[in-house]
Amino acid sequence: MVAADPYISSNFPNEGGGGGGGGGGGVNSSDLDLNLCQFPYYPAFQEKRGPDYTLDEPRTQKRLKQQADDGGSPTETNSGGFYEANSSSNSNSSFNSLPKLQFRDYVWAYAERFLAIEAMEEADAVTLAVEEEERVEVKEETGVDGMKLVQQLIACAEAVACRDKAHASALLSELRANALVFGTSFQRVASCFVQGLSDRLTLVQPLGTHGVLSSAPARDFTSSFSTEKDEALTLAYELCPQIQFGHFVANASILEALEGESSIHVVDLGMTLGLPCGQQWQNLMHSIAGRIRKSSAAPRLRITGVGPESDRLQAIGLELSCYAANLGLNFEFMYIRSSLESLKPEDFDVQEGEAVVINSVLQMHCVVKESRGALNSVLQVLNELSPKAFILVEQDSNHNGPFFLGRFMESLHYYSAIFDSLDSMLPKYDTRRAKIEQFYFADEIKNIVSCEGPARVERHERSDQWRRRMSRAGFQASPLKMLAQAKQWLGKAKFCDGYTATEEKGCLVLGWQSRPIIAASCWRCSKI
Repeated sequence: MVAADPYISSNFPNEGGGGGGGGGGGVNSSDLDLNLCQFPYYPAFQEKRGPDYTLDEPRTQKRLKQQADDGGSPTETNSGGFYEANSSSNSNSSFNSLPKLQFRDYVWAYAERFLAIEAMEEADAVTLAVEEEERVEVKEETGVDGMKLVQQLIACAEAVACRDKAHASALLSELRANALVFGTSFQRVASCFVQGLSDRLTLVQPLGTHGVLSSAPARDFTSSFSTEKDEALTLAYELCPQIQFGHFVANASILEALEGESSIHVVDLGMTLGLPCGQQWQNLMHSIAGRIRKSSAAPRLRITGVGPESDRLQAIGLELSCYAANLGLNFEFMYIRSSLESLKPEDFDVQEGEAVVINSVLQMHCVVKESRGALNSVLQVLNELSPKAFILVEQDSNHNGPFFLGRFMESLHYYSAIFDSLDSMLPKYDTRRAKIEQFYFADEIKNIVSCEGPARVERHERSDQWRRRMSRAGFQASPLKMLAQAKQWLGKAKFCDGYTATEEKGCLVLGWQSRPIIAASCWRCSKI
């Protein structure tokens, strides 16, 4: 008699054991369908059993064949799938005439049922694999569409750079159909670049003429504060971390500079970017008031705002004065209606004993020109104020290269990361997201792509370049040692996963998925 296969019996209860599939005692034959011919043939399973076993032949029949070798002769199978054996009395078929079932017969029943279930699971796995392949194909198609859009954008930028108006116009027509304002994150950023390329194409001079672009009007600061842009700026401040990160680092540096000082004079270049509430300075006042309650020392705080609109500056100053009065702070506000290039040291009315702190959040890049003269002049004026701290917050990307295509590619990479972050934060059809994209970031993109000369004011540069510029102007770096605070602030702000805060050569860098977005650095006058 053939012994039970160890491969099978290791997966099933032992004969007469109490750990059977039903959780009770031994196996009950009434609970099993012992028609062993009803299961399919599995070659893989036969290979494990060896050449001497055949699964399409029930074990009962094998046993009868062994009896035939000893002198008996089996009969044909009946309709029920069982076999009859001739006896000396030639009795009719009956259930009692069947050979007694052994434990291995139950094992075979379980084994073949197990294999049938396994085959069904394999079929389900194949179905799931096919569905996954279909999903991958959909993603690949989306990726292919995105790559095609990138190629069209680059080809259009090259045509514009070559002043090939016919080819550029044809590509712009295709791009307008594919770059959707409410599409994927890349389609949305592409729509902004399409606007910039279209504006640049209208200024392209014909081949053979002097200059690449005709003169474009410089940015009109008095008309730039439209209702839509005001709302977009406020939304960008509330929903995106870039400006808030700059304000956080600046205020922390100002509070550090306030140590041991009885009077501090903060010069705000650009006056909070034109945000209507002066939120940065309200947060600073709140922190100073908290220190007063702990130390009973009340420093004098002066803030001087610099900007092009006197009405807006006055409104911010009035609101800040009311806020300071409610906190019981000794506060004074003044403003200078001027561009940064026109500033003079005497405009600031620095008083004796004041510690001067300069705050520049996303402002100094507007002074960078083709020549270094304008920026150097502004930095020299600010250096004469002998600031204890100069907080510089700028976009950490090179959008001021000498060649148009290089700027185009760098800005495409940079703003793609920003639009990707917006996609993670806000739903596709959220009107707030569309306003931020089309009235705030699109304004920067169009200026980088379409303008040249004095009209191009979005001249962002990397932190290394700013480090060289500030050093040449007589400022000394004050490394920011607040990375743990920045990470804690980023965690509490809960914008979305993907933003990172890192320290790089004394700067704090806000990034999205390892792509640098904003860099903050601190400087002081080398004469102090």
